[in-house]
Amino acid sequence: MTNEQIAKFLEPSHLTKNSVKIEFKTRQSITGLFIKAPDYNELKSKNFWRIVTGTYIAQWESSKDNNLAKIFNGAEFTRLSAIQ
Repeated sequence: MTNEQIAKFLEPSHLTKNSVKIEFKTRQSITGLFIKAPDYNELKSKNFWRIVTGTYIAQWESSKDNNLAKIFNGAEFTRLSAIQ
């Protein structure tokens, strides 16, 4: 996916608010929370995204520790969908 496609999906209502199911070209899908760190715009311009994976979301919500996140390449995403 392109950074424009990902941003269009995230920025209205999902960025740092709601978990998202992320499907990849070459690996298992994950549930994660896209977060807006100080380097968000720089990473976004390069199609990289800082994501807290499902196992660390509760811990991140209480601490807001960006070290719990991993950086993923948006070119590897095939689909994003909201978690209900």
